Amino acid sequence: MKHKPIFTNCKSMLHGGDYNPDQWIQMPEIWNEDMCLMKLAKCNAMSIGIFAWSALEPEEGKFEFGWLDTIMDKLAENNAYAILATPSGSKPAWLSQKYPESCRVNADKTRQPHGARHNHCRTSPAYREKCITINTKLAERYKDHPALIMWHVSNEYNGNDCHCDLCYDAFQKWLKKRYNNDIDQLNAAYWTSFWSHTFPDWDYIEPTDSSIHGLMLDWKRFKTAQTIDFFKAESTPLRQITPHIPITTNFMTQSDTLDYWAFSRAVDVVSWDSYPRWHETESDSLEATRIAFHHDICRTMKDGKPWMLMESVPSIPTRGCIKKVKEPGMHLLSSIQAIAHGSDTVQYFQWRKSRGGTEKFHGAVVDHVGHENTRVFKEVSEVGNVLSKLDSVVGSCINTEVALIFDWENEWAINLGASVYLGKNTKYREECLQHYTPFWEKGIPMDVIAQTCDLTQYKLIIAPMVYMLRPGFADRLKDYIKAGGTAVMTYWSAVVDKSDLCFLGGIPGNDLKEVFGVWEEETQAYFPNEKISVKSNEKNSLGIKGQYDAIDICSIIHTDNAEVLCTYNDDFFAGQPAMIANNYGQGKAYYQACRMQPDFHSTFYNALIDSLNINQVIKTDLPEGVTAQLRTNDEQNFIFLMNFSKDEQAIFLPETYEDLLMQKPVSGKVSLPKYGVKILKSSAR
Repeated sequence: MKHKPIFTNCKSMLHGGDYNPDQWIQMPEIWNEDMCLMKLAKCNAMSIGIFAWSALEPEEGKFEFGWLDTIMDKLAENNAYAILATPSGSKPAWLSQKYPESCRVNADKTRQPHGARHNHCRTSPAYREKCITINTKLAERYKDHPALIMWHVSNEYNGNDCHCDLCYDAFQKWLKKRYNNDIDQLNAAYWTSFWSHTFPDWDYIEPTDSSIHGLMLDWKRFKTAQTIDFFKAESTPLRQITPHIPITTNFMTQSDTLDYWAFSRAVDVVSWDSYPRWHETESDSLEATRIAFHHDICRTMKDGKPWMLMESVPSIPTRGCIKKVKEPGMHLLSSIQAIAHGSDTVQYFQWRKSRGGTEKFHGAVVDHVGHENTRVFKEVSEVGNVLSKLDSVVGSCINTEVALIFDWENEWAINLGASVYLGKNTKYREECLQHYTPFWEKGIPMDVIAQTCDLTQYKLIIAPMVYMLRPGFADRLKDYIKAGGTAVMTYWSAVVDKSDLCFLGGIPGNDLKEVFGVWEEETQAYFPNEKISVKSNEKNSLGIKGQYDAIDICSIIHTDNAEVLCTYNDDFFAGQPAMIANNYGQGKAYYQACRMQPDFHSTFYNALIDSLNINQVIKTDLPEGVTAQLRTNDEQNFIFLMNFSKDEQAIFLPETYEDLLMQKPVSGKVSLPKYGVKILKSSAR
């Protein structure tokens, strides 16, 4: 499988960032300096106009494009591209004053004043009209400009609340459509007979009662749907006037406010804003795993098509409690990590530091000092040099045999419903990451998918805490296993339906008890200092040996015919199953009854990797903190070796490769320095 590059007129990696020349209109000499510095850093693409509405339309109907004409022309003259943004992420003051309905309303019905950003009402007809007007002007003016390569629509849409009458009316109409205009159907789905919360009519429904989980789930779904509808409205003139120019908007996949799986269907290319906390967490290797997880989500959203690292930071972001600069080498490593997981770009927020405002100290390529003689600028230039050697990687894909299910709707349901029972131990994302990590450590590429995605292409599906079953998922999972697939599911799965109503007949519900050979009777949470010992059964089919610790959550399960791989060794349920394997059709279904520590996951998944003959990128043992990722096209394989540890590490290469950066053959034992990178090439086969 070979994917085409993101852009038809550019076959190179894009390198650049958010550029705000509108902040320097009174100092145009800065613009010339910027163009020279961009060349030095080998930056060839700039995102411009993101928060420039006041500069583009200082008064209603009065448009000033002269400064943007100059910048677009300068980029073209310097063989660079423009990722041109629409400015709806932040309203001009005249718009908020004349059209107050464009400002969001709080739950107490007070309207938010003008200020900050990303606080527009998604439903407001006036705001939509003004967005369409400015976007039409931009598209008409720059449709044939040689610098224009992509539309960057708005910026970091969020799913925060607006409780205005317009949004409530739209929500009630959305509910009528969802529930076939049948209020009794809605009441049944919400189980509103509890606490006498039955809605007599649609007009009574307001999304403020967090005790009705189905209602709050639908409110989150509506906000995603309304955000996508707003995005499509904004994009309409762009698609009509410039159908040849792809459209994106920068996602924030670490946020839980929107369902990005749903949103991804509306964009041409997925992009996201990645801000790792290097040197600030337990280990850089752990942080690298977390970021890789999100990179893989972005790649999977468009069926493996290359994606865009739209924002990263070359030094320190203005977020987090403790600020650590990137140590030497980490910027290149972090940037190449994105490329290794399928990005065809490395871009930054921001190009030049602002003089004022809330992000004036946010990291940038060009510091307030204003020249290239900084460590950060030199490291950005190093990234530019490396990217300039990777033209052959552009458009290549990543083939995977394993997928892990992470689903925003399921996360919403867990946070609304399961957390009532599990409390602080819920930790859905942390649990997903625990199951992802063994594959990252072995250098095995992995897709991160939603319940709505196709399952049939994988050897192994991992489904941690699929608390809420979305429609059709259980049937597709059963068919997948029955046809010969292998699946792993954990405790607290298949508990509720799409409305957060508990399945009758026990856990896991919806006929999955037969598939996994298990009935989950009860679940208990534990304090942070508590552990439950789990021991392997002798002669189990995976060859698991030893004792392991379970933490946070343990479920008591029963099985009739499934093989018991491990049992509890402590507490009143000692001797009962903790991990089982069940044959179903031609496939195998594993059920993990408790939250295990990393050593168990490593042992268990290594055994599954061997039994399923899942391919590693390089068939060699990787030292701690080192991973390998693979991109491929019809002719070549590109192997990315990355060392996220603080020590030099040695890796044995089982065959001869070409070092793409050094342009020489390498084989046998090679060394990776602290935060080191190697990009190897071999013939595809």
